[in-house]
Amino acid sequence: MADPHNKRKVGYAMIVVAASLTIIALIGLAIGSDVLTGDKIQRAKGVHFEQCKENNFVGEGCEKYLPYLNNDVSKIYLEEEKGS
Repeated sequence: MADPHNKRKVGYAMIVVAASLTIIALIGLAIGSDVLTGDKIQRAKGVHFEQCKENNFVGEGCEKYLPYLNNDVSKIYLEEEKGS
């Protein structure tokens, strides 16, 4: 049986796997004290969206929602301002 000579590739793959697991562990340690980090981010973005909705999507940072409005999926329709 011939030796496939792929030991170098396998070694590099093991290094990549070990590095990725190390990065995952470091991220876990960084947010380990606050396990609800993602939940807090999501709630903050939800509050921002609701504030923009109350102001008819006019204001700072609200323009990012405009492409997703006025369609059947969002069910949020804005009246378009017509010039005089």
